[in-house]
Amino acid sequence: MVALGIDAYRLSISWSRILPDNTGRVNQAGAAFYNSIINELLHHGIEPYVTLYHWDMPQYLENDPQVKGWRTRKIITHYVYFATTCFRLFGDRVKNWTTVNEILNIAVSGYGTGTRAPGRCSVISGTQKRVYIGDSTTEPYLVAHNVLLSHAAAVKLYREQFQSEQKGRIGIALNSKWYEPYTEDKHNVSAAQRCLEFELAWFLDPIFFFFGDYPVSMRRADWRGHGSIRRWVDL
Repeated sequence: MVALGIDAYRLSISWSRILPDNTGRVNQAGAAFYNSIINELLHHGIEPYVTLYHWDMPQYLENDPQVKGWRTRKIITHYVYFATTCFRLFGDRVKNWTTVNEILNIAVSGYGTGTRAPGRCSVISGTQKRVYIGDSTTEPYLVAHNVLLSHAAAVKLYREQFQSEQKGRIGIALNSKWYEPYTEDKHNVSAAQRCLEFELAWFLDPIFFFFGDYPVSMRRADWRGHGSIRRWVDL
């Protein structure tokens, strides 16, 4: 990287490598591993950009019947504890934090199509075959909501307890396809806008809008007979 002139490097921290079980005790070998990477990067003038969560939920939290991974709000406390641990361990040197990588993939691929961990879905992607290890209609939205709440809690914590001393920044990494209307027909324009709202504004609106709400198109949608998102996602 030095030979290439690279001056920044993005890496992610494995939650279960730092906190391998539900005791809350830090795995010192895991912390030492990341310290060695961060120190080596800085030694060579390369700025570390650290992502806290990149799709690797600890299995003990996924299996916990009270937590259920991202499916309940109980995960927020666990995530904030993990984030706090990382800020304390590495924040004196890490100045650029990402809370979560790509909520869209976590929610849709993990809980809608089942193509990424934890592989939950009720309809197999690309088929009409039904399975019974999740609910592709509601779980992606519940999960995304809990991820957003966890992101917000970690950002608030960092800004209130760490930022003034550590002088770092914190944000989130989002992904989305981009949609353009095929023609200027109003139906095509509306469809393109709706696609952007269901992939990007789904997360941008709650984070950046003053009232922190979901796009109107999502709030008005009838989720295959489940009613509005407002019925089962409590803001």
